Amino acid sequence: MELMHSLHFKRSTTAFCLFGLAAVALAQRADVPYVPTPLKVVEAMLDAGRVTAADYLVDLGSGDGRVVIEAVKQRGARGTGIELDPNLVATANAEAAREGIAAKAKFVSGNLFAFDFKDATVITMYLLPHINLDLRPRILNSLRPGTRIVSHDFDMGKWRPDLRREIAVPEKSYGPPVSQVYLWYVPALAAGQWQWRMPAGDAGGSFQATLRQTFQQLSGDLMIDGGAAAIQDVKLQGDAIELTAVREAGGRKHTYEFSGRIEGDKIAGRVRTGDDKTFEWLATRSARGQMSIE
Repeated sequence: MELMHSLHFKRSTTAFCLFGLAAVALAQRADVPYVPTPLKVVEAMLDAGRVTAADYLVDLGSGDGRVVIEAVKQRGARGTGIELDPNLVATANAEAAREGIAAKAKFVSGNLFAFDFKDATVITMYLLPHINLDLRPRILNSLRPGTRIVSHDFDMGKWRPDLRREIAVPEKSYGPPVSQVYLWYVPALAAGQWQWRMPAGDAGGSFQATLRQTFQQLSGDLMIDGGAAAIQDVKLQGDAIELTAVREAGGRKHTYEFSGRIEGDKIAGRVRTGDDKTFEWLATRSARGQMSIE
């Protein structure tokens, strides 16, 4: 994974200098200079993405191929690198062949905005902020919930990372001797109106929740048996959702801790009540909302 060599439209040298990088006049040229990701950071990125042999990793702007090659060698994953510069693609493919991993590590020359990466379970990148922001809608709209996105040094704007790590890199070739590693999970669509029922008894009741969503951040309103209740501690990671419902009834506070997975317009999981009873949880979405990504 490299910085700058995979940019796909013109940028001025001034914009690059703002990041302390080598100046380039045309980002569309194949000989744009690049900055390699230090191997220590590559390892941290694979750790952050929890890459295993079950994963298919796509590196956007793969440079000399080091991220894909290390993912295959160290973790047993499959991987594809997409890179604009055909010379770097040739270098990466030659290295994969030399390492005997060409069947699992492939590199192609092309525009990362046109490349179909919907089958990836992990996406890695070392691009610039405006490129990340341009890619953000494709990432959120085309990838499966739970897909892990790992970026070196540059974030996704208003899309808050699920994890951020700082890595000391004394040998770093530009800027301060540290690198940032960001991780996001592509969130499922949770927005909308949800309904479910609990078994009869103290835990019984008819629940109706309206969830609002900005990226993976959720808020909402809740009615239980027609009365207002509170939603607390709402969390969404990929398709995994957790929330706590609290209501006052009969002079008592009733709490319900829900956890489950979103599968289309259903949530299937478990609920634990305040008196430590557990029940199955099955919610149905009666009206879809929209995820705000601006």
